[in-house]
Amino acid sequence: MKKESRLEAMRRAILRDWRGGDEPAHLDERLHLPKEFLAGILRQAGASEGIDEERLREMWKEVAGEFVARHATPVSLKNGCLTLQVLQPAIRFQLEQTKTVLLKNIQAAAGEGMVKIIRFSVG
Repeated sequence: MKKESRLEAMRRAILRDWRGGDEPAHLDERLHLPKEFLAGILRQAGASEGIDEERLREMWKEVAGEFVARHATPVSLKNGCLTLQVLQPAIRFQLEQTKTVLLKNIQAAAGEGMVKIIRFSVG
């Protein structure tokens, strides 16, 4: 340990008097990052579904598979209802037949509470 000079000791004493105590050893000890609060703030504001929708779009190809991802696109996610836009009525019919499997895959990847029902729109 380096010996403290008289000037440094005076400076520390003045700062201690001015602050009302010694400087904390770890300045960032009680520091909280915004990401710790962001999810709760967005949920209270009613904006969390937009984030969930974006997260779902990012993982869509992995969850749905190559074929389904090419022919169906997530359009919206509101109150647990995922709306998929499909290109053709025949694809819609096929997806209606496998809707439960698709829903289970989405829930496994994204969490059970995010998507509760799937609807299709042709266009």
